[in-house]
Amino acid sequence: MSEPRFLVPATSLDLPALLALTGARLVGTERTLEVTGVGSLEWAGPSDAVFAEDLSAAPDRRAALAATDAGLCIVSPSEAEFAPATAVVLASDHPRRAFLAIAGALFPAALRPTGLFGPGIAAGASVHPEARLEPDVCVDPGAVISPGVEIGRGAVIGANAVLGAGVRVGRDSAIGAGSVVANALIGDRVVIEPNVAIGGEGMGARGEPSLGRVVVQDDVAIGANAAICRGRDRDTIVGEASRVDALARIPHDVVIGRGCLVYGGIALADGSTIPDFSICGLSGDARRRPIKDVQA
Repeated sequence: MSEPRFLVPATSLDLPALLALTGARLVGTERTLEVTGVGSLEWAGPSDAVFAEDLSAAPDRRAALAATDAGLCIVSPSEAEFAPATAVVLASDHPRRAFLAIAGALFPAALRPTGLFGPGIAAGASVHPEARLEPDVCVDPGAVISPGVEIGRGAVIGANAVLGAGVRVGRDSAIGAGSVVANALIGDRVVIEPNVAIGGEGMGARGEPSLGRVVVQDDVAIGANAAICRGRDRDTIVGEASRVDALARIPHDVVIGRGCLVYGGIALADGSTIPDFSICGLSGDARRRPIKDVQA
């Protein structure tokens, strides 16, 4: 799964580091272990970590756990007995969360996009002299940075991305290749995938001005080919830590709360307000219900 051509582990993790990182409990006798990758039950090898949970309703997954070649298995406490004797077994109340902590520690570059040409401003990028870039900003070839743009430390601007006049991009954010961002304020640690359009006019009536902005708060992720229209009567807002799916369209004046999931294909009404921790786009009565209710 962790193909070394594209993902090189930043480190390796021994058993004490794994216990400290995950907060899990060792099942059985302590053994020497060095984890350098992660994988699925079927594809993992002796230096990989896997996880399994909720196996009572999935007998095939229980069999896959028993047959895995993984060196480390992270399981729920009640399911540790099904792990193979060849593996080091860690019991966790949240196996998937522990697995993701290991994956993030091994492959931090996979957590956010990186520049194609490495650090700095690449040849072929157009950066206006009135733009302000903090140190450690990466700008790939073909990108256009307009007057008055402000970009925070550690941000990545992908190839052929366009930032309109006055746009602000927060620290450690990433703007994907081919994306166009105008009339917008982008927070810290925001990930915008390729070919996203932010800050356009939308489908307003001819001659009706759009005077608002798009405000994307911290830790938001926006999928490829999504479109977010600028506000007409107020700002269009995507709240902190929300996720907007690929191909989703957010009309003008929409306010999306914190921690929301907006799936592609959902038809949000102009000017609608989505409460915090809502899911938009699921079928039936799950639409626009709080996440805690949908999961219950």
